[in-house]
Amino acid sequence: MNAPLVFLPGWCLGRGPLNAVTQSDFLQGAFNAPNGEIFDLPGYRDAPLISDFYAAADAIAARLPDGSTLVGWSLGAQLAIAIAVRRPAKVGKLVLIAGTASFVQRDGWPHAMPAETLAEFAAGVTADIDAMLPRFVGGFNRGDARARAVTLELLQLADPRPAAATLDTGLNWLRDVDLRPLAPKITAPTLLIHGANDPLMPLAAAEALAALIPGAELTIFADCAHAPFISQPAAFNARLSQFLNA
Repeated sequence: MNAPLVFLPGWCLGRGPLNAVTQSDFLQGAFNAPNGEIFDLPGYRDAPLISDFYAAADAIAARLPDGSTLVGWSLGAQLAIAIAVRRPAKVGKLVLIAGTASFVQRDGWPHAMPAETLAEFAAGVTADIDAMLPRFVGGFNRGDARARAVTLELLQLADPRPAAATLDTGLNWLRDVDLRPLAPKITAPTLLIHGANDPLMPLAAAEALAALIPGAELTIFADCAHAPFISQPAAFNARLSQFLNA
């Protein structure tokens, strides 16, 4: 029997963008894996909001069947790292899309956004999320060969926005969470998929994270930014298929 395949979305956009993967031919029977399921992050759709990052990771882990293949995108990748370490029996394989150990710069971790830049963005979200969201999505696609098309598709696929408290909680996690101590404790086979031109999670962050995780594989997509499964779906699905069936 194949392992359950569970996806964790990123900040703000919800599960909609990941439907492009779970509804692809690859997950509808074109390769040897069951259809993927998306778990909403706390505060999205009907999932109750949990303010503590590690409590949120534990709540998601409680729903996972043992031995699941866990695929996290962006903020979802950070939660996936925490789950893989705190509940190792739940994660048979781990896939981190546009992942990082720390979203903001810290001592010894320059591969990230300055904390003051995130604070300015958070203030903008509070003031006018309708104006900030297109700028946010367009911004994290800068450098992608299909930047405009990917941005439009992501905005069209996005779920209805969650409550302001949910958005604030996610931004607080991005500000506060440092997973460098946890990453070396991951025991599941791990694949990182990263756009070479990702301006939100720089490639150097993926390289540093891959170096921290024992035996991790890093696949880099050229001419791609923060959403490789939208920008280069055929290549993404092929690499995911290869890893799942290895």
